[in-house]
Amino acid sequence: MKKIKVIILKEWAEVFKNRLVLSTVIFMPLLFTALPLIMIFTTRDSGMEELSSDMPAQFSQLCSSSLTGGECFQVYMVSQFMILFMLTPLIVPVNIAAYSIVGEKTTRSLEPLLATPITTIELLAGKNLAAAIPAVLATWISFFLFIAGAWILVRSPGVIAELLDLMWWIAVLVAGPLLSILSVNFSIMVSSRVNDPRVAEQVSVIVILPVLGLFFGQIAGLFFLNRLIIIAFTLLLFLLDILMVYIAVRLFQRETILTRWK
Repeated sequence: MKKIKVIILKEWAEVFKNRLVLSTVIFMPLLFTALPLIMIFTTRDSGMEELSSDMPAQFSQLCSSSLTGGECFQVYMVSQFMILFMLTPLIVPVNIAAYSIVGEKTTRSLEPLLATPITTIELLAGKNLAAAIPAVLATWISFFLFIAGAWILVRSPGVIAELLDLMWWIAVLVAGPLLSILSVNFSIMVSSRVNDPRVAEQVSVIVILPVLGLFFGQIAGLFFLNRLIIIAFTLLLFLLDILMVYIAVRLFQRETILTRWK
């Protein structure tokens, strides 16, 4: 653990000198927190109760029968933006993880690191945690800020109960770290195979597509997120993480990296 801790501290000392990385960790979660709160504020006086008989039938999957049409509309609109809390642990680690290998190569710090008596697993574990910890903490902090803001702004106890459903706790507190691990390992895989940090960042962004699929699928009305979907998605992420970690370790060949990038 001592070697892993050294790697983590070393990574943080380097990457947080980069203003782009620092701004991503700080301002993106704050933006993703502000958007659903703005939606709550703009819809709380929408006067949509009269639409209760005209709401789409699918809304019964999203809201309990105790909510009015206006309250259900508010839950629906805010839920679209709450998916952003699942994007945060995917996007934030990309800049850190993508820089972790190719960035060190460009600054000539990778060769001494690979020459140290540290195993590949310890090295990748340190780089994983160095990128995942800030992303997970930023996600959790922004989610709790959202809870505090929603508690103040939402007038209906039924609406606040729907917005703080167990589904979202699983999505943020459990699926969030799993998404971060997926993002980090994919970025490390890409970073170990390209020669330019910018290319590594651009290719690594592909990893956000699954959550974007959930986002646009719900907006299009193809489905509404529920506990079953989130639990199934979380279990799938767990299996994908195991696979991605295995592939990342297999692809990370010290000799190949050193000789290929001469």
